[in-house]
Amino acid sequence: MEIALISAFIVGLFSAVHCIGMCGGIIGALTFSLPAEVRQHRWRLLPYISAYNLGRITSYTAAGALLGWLGDRLFNVISPDSGHLILQGIASAMMIGIGLYLAGWFPRFAMIEHLGKPLWNRLQPWGQKLIPVRSPGQAWLFGVVWGWLPCGLIYSALIISGTAGDALYGALFMLSFGAGTLPSVMAAGILTGWMARLSRLSQVKTVVGLLLIVLAITSFYLTWSHGHEHFAAGHSV
Repeated sequence: MEIALISAFIVGLFSAVHCIGMCGGIIGALTFSLPAEVRQHRWRLLPYISAYNLGRITSYTAAGALLGWLGDRLFNVISPDSGHLILQGIASAMMIGIGLYLAGWFPRFAMIEHLGKPLWNRLQPWGQKLIPVRSPGQAWLFGVVWGWLPCGLIYSALIISGTAGDALYGALFMLSFGAGTLPSVMAAGILTGWMARLSRLSQVKTVVGLLLIVLAITSFYLTWSHGHEHFAAGHSV
């Protein structure tokens, strides 16, 4: 599970270009809706930006918990004996897909975000009603709604969280992913430009993509070998 959490954090961290392009505009709308006396002072603006990010990560974590719980129930019904291995296989395949996408070798992988558009069409009006934002609590609600914005990387991470084995691990996976996105979204104007330039470098994209692929294969191998040893031990008694 530790490998999966590290992978989730790496995916979030190196989704900088995607996050800046999608979430940057949302933070802009949030910022410009605030009173001028708040916008003009970074320290007064920080609680609002922090609350927004806490809200979207709250949504990621809650969705991860739900999908982790549903995935556990589903695969216990399909195959109680080998369900965990099936889950790990799906998670590894998805992580390999993300690695290929981040490396620039599989751009069509982002099309997975179309899965969430029907839900988003229902939620978007609620987010618009929260503008203008007048308090950090309202900024948190704004983040909770906009955390469901269709995004191929988020939805891919959510699918993996559904293979985590239970609600807690599904929540932890998405929490790790959300934590990885924080530097690019929180540090607007300080680190964002640097991270965007870094994530555009083909060498960096290739290394990150290959790293995720290696982590996915390693995680699946460890799960398979552990299951194989457990099976062999059970039949040697």
